[in-house]
Parts: sequence; structure tokens; C-alpha cells
Amino acid sequence: MMKVEIWSDLVCPFCYIGKRNFESALARFAKRDDVKIIWKSFELDPDAIHEPGVSVHEMLAAKYGQSVEWAKRATAQVAATAERAGLKFAIDRTGPTNTFDAHRLVHLAATRGLQGEAEERIFSAYFTEGKQIGDKAVLAKLAGEIGIPSGEAAKLLDGNGFSKEVRDDEEEGRRMGINAVPTFIIDRKHKITGAQPPDVFLNALDAAVKGKEEKPVNQR
Repeated sequence: MMKVEIWSDLVCPFCYIGKRNFESALARFAKRDDVKIIWKSFELDPDAIHEPGVSVHEMLAAKYGQSVEWAKRATAQVAATAERAGLKFAIDRTGPTNTFDAHRLVHLAATRGLQGEAEERIFSAYFTEGKQIGDKAVLAKLAGEIGIPSGEAAKLLDGNGFSKEVRDDEEEGRRMGINAVPTFIIDRKHKITGAQPPDVFLNALDAAVKGKEEKPVNQR
């Protein structure tokens, strides 16, 4: 069994794009049924908070000391990249938020064998529907949509369940030198960073099967 560990954040557009490109590669991979995918938590901004009325464009403009128009052009380029991967981003409807609780929900989903489903539903909720994934009520509803009772998810989110698991993922990533997402680690030997084209992922999967060592790909 080949193990692919993916460090990502749920408000990272390149993480969602990378997910789609990896899935495209996996569909062409001869041994795809022998691949186990494990999602790992990574917060781009652990101190982020939801600011009602603040758009992602305003947040980016403030973060990089640029104009809102500059931010709109930048996000339009990201949306175009997403579209090439088969995703329709509604970036105008997104805004800053904290993802810690969303990561905790993904860990709960993992105990039900639904980790991949949780990642996909939360990514889609944020990037294509503009939902506030830092809101516990929203997360509980999303949990219900993938087969986890909303009441169970709400109870978890009201407490501290899986907080340690999120922190452990992040600490493990730091020890491994991961400081950008998405980062894909195949069998702890092959490292791919960024939303690479499907062929890059497919080549890495093939190399892993052949037992070859490859240098990390660090471009986005």
C-alpha cells in the first residue's frame, strides 16, 4: 500500500487546485487502488478571525500593502487556474476566517473513513459557495451532508475534541520542513510542493512504485 500524506489548509486555493490535479493523476495511475491518502492539518494563519463585511480582496490588499484592484486581479488569476483544473471558484463571496475547527472536523471524519469527503465538502463550501467555514453551525451542517450526524459534529465543535491531533499534524509538518501548502509526501520519500500539473503527480507516483528517489518539486 502506497501512502500519500497531504498537508493543506482549507482556505488555501492552491490546496484545492492541487487536490484536483492530484486526483486527475491518480485516475490515470495503474495502481490507484493501492494508494492510501491521509490529509494533514496546516493553518496558513492560525490567528485569522472572521471579519464580517471584509472581503478576501480587502484582506489580501491589507496583507500585501497593495490596492483592492491589485487583489482582484490576483484572485482572478487564481480563479482562472482553478477553472483549468475543473473548479469554479466564487472568490468574490469568500472572506477571511479561521480554519482550526474545520480541521478538527476533518479529523472526526477520519474516524468514520470520511476524511476525503470532509476535505472536499469543506473546500467546495468555501471556494465555490462562499460559506463561512469558520462558523461551527455551518461546519455541523456540512458534516451532516457527508454522513456524520450534525448533532455529533456540533457537540465535538463546542468542545476541544481533536485539537491535539490538529496541533500534532502541524508540529509534524514543521519537523519535516513543511512551510508551504499544499505539500504531498509519498511514502516519506517523494515530496511535491504546490498545485502542480497532473503529470508531475503521476510521474512521482510512478517513481514511487519503481523505488526511485526524486528531488522535491518546489515550484507552484
